[in-house]
Amino acid sequence: MLTWGLLIVVAVVLVWGVAIYNRLVQLRNRIANAFGQIDVQLKRRHDLVPNLVEVARAYLAHESATLEAVIRARGQAQTATAAARAQPANAASIGALALAENALGGSLGRLMAVAENYPDLKADATMQSLSEELTSTENRLGFARQAYNDQVLDFNNEATQFPDLIVARLLGFATAAMLEATRNEAERAAPQVRF
Repeated sequence: MLTWGLLIVVAVVLVWGVAIYNRLVQLRNRIANAFGQIDVQLKRRHDLVPNLVEVARAYLAHESATLEAVIRARGQAQTATAAARAQPANAASIGALALAENALGGSLGRLMAVAENYPDLKADATMQSLSEELTSTENRLGFARQAYNDQVLDFNNEATQFPDLIVARLLGFATAAMLEATRNEAERAAPQVRF
């Protein structure tokens, strides 16, 4: 009788562990899927950058440092994206991606600011079209990041709450990292406008 009771307890614990494991795998796969949506938008963004730089190059011949900074930041962002694509729930790869994408965004912002000083460039139809496409891509990227962060939150909640925490720790499910705009408080501060 004791043997049957022990077998039933072991079977219940085993079924419970398998159910938790399956749920954690499902949530981790959702993170990968959500990152796939980010990856699509990042590819669009990375593909737009050379076209934007090439159009601007004709007008900004003496602004080569700005153009080179954009291309360099794009390369770093592509490298970080590839690393994050391989491990979309890895905190280090997601952190490196966020830093690289912030650098690319900053260099694109500087390029657009410089472009404002050149009326012919601002009026160029190709430049306007590329700028609109980039803006649209940035909006889509924002929505994809939100969806990714929602999936990370669900996974992290599941993996850090008792009793699921036990299975998560035993089977090596580490918490995933959110995609944040930046960790630097100076960069997070709103810009001051003075007249």
